[in-house]
Amino acid sequence: MREMLTYLSAALPQFSSPAARLLALQCALRADTLGHVTVTGGLLRSMRLRGRRELWLELAQAGWLETASPRPGSVAVRLLDATVLDQAPGRGARRRAAHWALHPTPLVLPAAAPAVLRLSALALASHPFSTEDLDAVSRLCGHSPQQTMELLDRLVSARTLASWHHHHDTGEVLWQFPRQLPQCSADRDS
Repeated sequence: MREMLTYLSAALPQFSSPAARLLALQCALRADTLGHVTVTGGLLRSMRLRGRRELWLELAQAGWLETASPRPGSVAVRLLDATVLDQAPGRGARRRAAHWALHPTPLVLPAAAPAVLRLSALALASHPFSTEDLDAVSRLCGHSPQQTMELLDRLVSARTLASWHHHHDTGEVLWQFPRQLPQCSADRDS
């Protein structure tokens, strides 16, 4: 998952919206070997992106995908970026990752959380450690470092994160998930 978020941070324009990034992530993880994917209305509804045609247009204008023939209740697209087709994990592993991206454990977000919070939470949950360079987290989410810090505050307010801290001297940001195992929290005490 982390590799796909890193790939998308480089492949999509920096100004791409968080909702478009989440949509691109699902398309990349669900595409077949030819880059075709049909995104069902149910998936779009669960992502709170149903009826958001501007997101498809945003990704098309970025040269990342093209919309194929429309089907009732779903959207069929073809990915135009050849790099995404060279993914190492098999389709089954990518589909499991796509499902996990909708509900990234250990984080729990309210169902109505905006895409900007969902993308930020996903970037944090996909990291194997609870520390990272602030600029790297910002790139994964398509934000400025200042916006990222504001979003981390919002994740704490929503109780998705227990806490976070930015070490100005190293540039690292540390975060703690709610109800983490004691062995994980010991690694962050400094």
